[in-house]
Amino acid sequence: MRIECFPLGPLQANCYVLLDERTNEALIVDPGMNPGPLLQKAREKQWNVLAILLTHAHFDHIGGLNEAREEFKAPVYIHPLEQDWLVNPMLNGSGRWPELGVTISCAKAEHELTHDQILQIGPFRLCVLHTPGHSPGSVSFVVDNHCFSGDALFAGSIGRTDLPGGDYEQLIASIQDHLMELPDETIVYPGHGPTTTIGDEKLYNPFITGILR
Repeated sequence: MRIECFPLGPLQANCYVLLDERTNEALIVDPGMNPGPLLQKAREKQWNVLAILLTHAHFDHIGGLNEAREEFKAPVYIHPLEQDWLVNPMLNGSGRWPELGVTISCAKAEHELTHDQILQIGPFRLCVLHTPGHSPGSVSFVVDNHCFSGDALFAGSIGRTDLPGGDYEQLIASIQDHLMELPDETIVYPGHGPTTTIGDEKLYNPFITGILR
């Protein structure tokens, strides 16, 4: 499996593509805003996109969803607590920041996710972890030794919790009970910024080092 990253939109949200190079089948995690670079690369390489997975439904992670759906005709997966966020610009945040110049509304996802669910999509086998706190329906996807953490965990930091639906104590519990239970060598692919590992975050993340059991 190869992983490609596309930082998209004004907030540079990381869109990830998981690619099986034997079959050219792919999964997309969070299509971001302004997904032109993603769509262009997919056309050039003729990726067969099997699904679009959403870690959560804030506007900077779903702004390109309508274009990605039209391009790939692929089903969308999201946690049920944020199904309505796809439809409602006030919930996904795009209606709260008029300076964006756009309000985002998408059709509801075809599939809903549950904690500890195992997804087998083509050659890809993923475990879903419900990791709320940044938002109520935030999830992380674990594939082998790779974890796509959305805006729950970053290199040296954690997701903000001052937005509607955010909860700091809940986020810390999600990180402690689920993400920190992954093997230290697990590579973390966050929603913004560089990759890290679970081991490095245990050692150096100031939000985590003091709360580990």
